[in-house]
Order: sequence, then C-alpha cells, then structure tokens
Amino acid sequence: MTNKLGLRASALDWRVIDDEVVMLDAEQSTYIATNPSGTVLWAALQQGVTRRQLIDALVARYGIDDERAARDTDAFLAELRARDLLAES
Repeated sequence: MTNKLGLRASALDWRVIDDEVVMLDAEQSTYIATNPSGTVLWAALQQGVTRRQLIDALVARYGIDDERAARDTDAFLAELRARDLLAES
C-alpha cells in the first residue's frame, strides 16, 4: 500500500509570497519559509499525495532527473517529519 502524505491539519497558518511558503506553526511557536521547490511540494501536500507524486511534481516543474528530485523530496519530508508537520496515512 502506498502512503498518502499531507500536512498536519491543526495550528498551521501559511501564505505563498513571491514563490515561497511562509508558515507559522502556532502549536510549536515556530516559523518556516520554503524555497520555490519547497513551495511546489507544500502545495502538493495540501492535496494529499504520495512520495512518487511529489517527485514527479519536481521533475515536471524543474526538468530535473528522478534521482535529484527524490533526494530533494526526501530531505523536505524529513524536515517536515522532524517538525511534526507531516501527516501520513
């Protein structure tokens, strides 16, 4: 079974400003800003996606190879997990 990934539903407030996501986690009192590729991944996570779909989104947007897109995706997901922002089902 493929896991669906999304963002934690509670206590997150975020906006897209100039191709960057600026997010406030009220639950943990932290602030995060993403780069443009993080913004692509963040937007996809709002819909609920698989890891493969995230990789494909980066490949489509930036024309990079699967290997690089997978590394970037995994690093982004690891950061979200470490901050308790990722929901997995």
